[in-house]
Amino acid sequence: MNLSVVEIIKLGQKYIDFWPEKAELARYFADYRAVQSARFVCRTFPALALFSFIMQLYFSSGFFFGSGSINNVLDALPQALVYGLFLLSIPVQALVVLGVKADKFLPPSLASWYRSGLEKAKEQGSQNKLTDLTNAKPRYIDLAKLLQLTFASRN
Repeated sequence: MNLSVVEIIKLGQKYIDFWPEKAELARYFADYRAVQSARFVCRTFPALALFSFIMQLYFSSGFFFGSGSINNVLDALPQALVYGLFLLSIPVQALVVLGVKADKFLPPSLASWYRSGLEKAKEQGSQNKLTDLTNAKPRYIDLAKLLQLTFASRN
């Protein structure tokens, strides 16, 4: 599908939200580690970017050493902005990578596993929640939805 960058980022966020946080999935899916890493990055890097920005301005100003001036702060501002923006771009990059992955079709072996899992879920009585998952060519986002539904029905 042809998606805009904003749609890809939103799809990446949905993919993160749908993927279950079950450690046993790490043995079967490489995406589990990627999703866990992206969750960590999206949760911590905005605060790290702000911290890095403030600390660079604080230490380069000279106020910490007792000889500070506003001119030192203004001289350090471009460098602090670059580092802060770089750290803020990493969560966006993670969402783009996961959004592109979520939009890809499943390989044939995984697609057959997906269809058998879909049939088992239908047998267990989750029919009303499975209406949007019956695709001829399933994608990775559909797999994440099926796994979420499967683990939600167990609890």
